[in-house]
Amino acid sequence: MGAGLVSAVFIQVRFGLRPLFDLRNEIAAVRKGRAARIERAYPLEIQPLAEQVNRLLDHNQEVVERQRTHVGNLAHALKTPISVMLAEAGTAAGPLPELVRRQTKVMQGQVDHHLRRARAAARAAHGLGETTPVAEVLDELAVMIEQVFRTKDVEIDWRAPDELAFLGERQDLQEILGNLIENAAKFSRRRVRVSAGDNGLGQMIAVIEDDGPGLPADRREEVMKRGARLDESAPGSGLGLSIVDDLTRAYGGRLTLGDSDLGGLKAVLELPAAQLERG
Repeated sequence: MGAGLVSAVFIQVRFGLRPLFDLRNEIAAVRKGRAARIERAYPLEIQPLAEQVNRLLDHNQEVVERQRTHVGNLAHALKTPISVMLAEAGTAAGPLPELVRRQTKVMQGQVDHHLRRARAAARAAHGLGETTPVAEVLDELAVMIEQVFRTKDVEIDWRAPDELAFLGERQDLQEILGNLIENAAKFSRRRVRVSAGDNGLGQMIAVIEDDGPGLPADRREEVMKRGARLDESAPGSGLGLSIVDDLTRAYGGRLTLGDSDLGGLKAVLELPAAQLERG
């Protein structure tokens, strides 16, 4: 009789709590980017909880859309007067026009920088249901950057499992990896190596290496700052690695620099990961 009672209690608890287990699994799927909403119907006691979760997801989506609208409005509000100032300065000679042109370009770079940060923070704060295949993005970037540096005959060797995905939006991953691979190609002698994988803890690890001259350890923290450049003689605003660091931090990730066994610089990137469903 005791064994029968224990078995009955076990079966009752097991089947009675199954809807809660199912709801937990659906919420986990949303968090990992495999679903956007709670879709299943549940018993009357649990259904209100599922509906509240869906309302919260809808509210987050509305907040993100509002933030995107505000960021877009701010971009138009600031970029138009900046463009007018650049046009008015034109190609006139003299210290004042030159000062206006130089400072206006700095303002333009700062606006782009902070608008990009705002967009990334809004997207990362939402971050549910958005997944990006890493292999597809790496393939596109490798082809494009090899074409850009074809005069150097740069070879980009990349590897990533087909099922690996970034838990975030495609354009952010393109921005992050694109800047790192482009920097590696720019300073490489001929070879760039990129590898990406899942560490099993919900993170993807991407390693970008080159066979260039590398970077002294005392300069690695400096080049992560806004406005700093790997090569001070090269043109540009110096926002490349700063943008990468900002976007990575917005997603709760991390970027570190080290020495590559190829002889150059190694960038190690940690970002939230998701697993793509295999067909």
